[in-house]
Amino acid sequence: MPGRLLLACFAVWMSLSGPTFGAEKPNIVFILADDLGYGDLGCFGQKLIQTPNIDRLAAEGMRFTQAYAGATVCAPSRCSLMTGLHNGHAPVRGNREIKPEGQLPMPAETVTVAHLLKKAGYRTGLIGKWGLGHPGSVSTPDKMGFDYFFGYNCQREAHEYYPQHLWRNTEKVMLNGEKYSHDLMADEALTFVRESAGRAEPFFLYLAFTIPHQKLQVPEIAPYADRDWPENLKKLAAMVTRMDRDVGRLMGLLKELKVDDKTLVFFASDNGAAWRDELFKHSGPLRGYKRDMYEGGIRTPAIARWPGRIAPGVVSEQVWCFYDVMPTLAELVGAPAPARSDGISVLPALVANKVVEHPPLYWEFHERGFDQAARMGNWKAVKQGKDGAIELYDLASDPSETKDVAGSHAEVVEKFAVFLKTARTDSEEWPIKEGKPRRGRGE
Repeated sequence: MPGRLLLACFAVWMSLSGPTFGAEKPNIVFILADDLGYGDLGCFGQKLIQTPNIDRLAAEGMRFTQAYAGATVCAPSRCSLMTGLHNGHAPVRGNREIKPEGQLPMPAETVTVAHLLKKAGYRTGLIGKWGLGHPGSVSTPDKMGFDYFFGYNCQREAHEYYPQHLWRNTEKVMLNGEKYSHDLMADEALTFVRESAGRAEPFFLYLAFTIPHQKLQVPEIAPYADRDWPENLKKLAAMVTRMDRDVGRLMGLLKELKVDDKTLVFFASDNGAAWRDELFKHSGPLRGYKRDMYEGGIRTPAIARWPGRIAPGVVSEQVWCFYDVMPTLAELVGAPAPARSDGISVLPALVANKVVEHPPLYWEFHERGFDQAARMGNWKAVKQGKDGAIELYDLASDPSETKDVAGSHAEVVEKFAVFLKTARTDSEEWPIKEGKPRRGRGE
């Protein structure tokens, strides 16, 4: 009997271990929206903007209510996703332009998720926005582990949906402002999947859509033309629904190619909502927006779907952040864990709906000076400004962060005070500065 029990336990362990997910490693698709709020999807409570395909993704998979972006703005959030490092250790901790086109690059020796998966035998592709280097730098997608790239190198250029050019690998593709970039990138994603599905090796697609970031531009405002809404909000809703349409096209293609059950699909947003209108209530029940360290600035509407591996219709309270993606995928594909990472593997949450206890989470933000946030268990700390007082919130009873309880929990505040000082390493590129006036929308 003990021997049978041991064999049964071994079989269960094998079923949850990386390289033994069947004979083949799964394809992996990570869809990243840009500036999509926690409350912008129907499956997360949105009542007015139609997102039936993403809602179906959640119904057929797992919806995470406590998932976090890597940062409250674009570049550092994407850096955390790519590197497995939080804002206190990552090489890119804020948005910084490099003229005439691009952003501050990551160091040449940086190891990314794409490097890890490429070494594990994957064909790797990035379609969409990069924002972690500039053309010709040591940190272009082709040098950071991607076999194929099509989209925007520069997040500033990505403000415009009818751009003068995009990039295919290291070559400019001239468009002269005549084509809608989102549609081109959606079509490229389908082409990448169609070409990759016929190969022997699995594929990794990082699909970094730019919707609904910055400019409100869309070829048509259907199905909202007859709504009694301001014109700009019709455009905003139409952009989100257009992205949803293309998520549906992608999922349909996976089924057509008969790789649906061999593909793990993630969906998330890179930070909180940039738009603050009252009509759509973009942050849902959460406080704050993009550039805030409150939940509305950093919590992301995250979904994972993998037929036969992830149970459908599950709502998970697993706490995880973008920098957990690297160790999670390393375990999934049986690759060596990254030598340097701030994340943990949340694979048990994905395939067994088992909540994993997460170490303290950390964020920092440099555009207003120096803001910090951290989470330990259900406690959340926010510190605004280099010398600001620590605010304390109990997310279990107050997820909207309406009541600062720092005054009645001195011991918890002190614990956070120590952590906020030790969670980061000093950086010449990202020194601690005095506060600055609040900026408008940007990356």
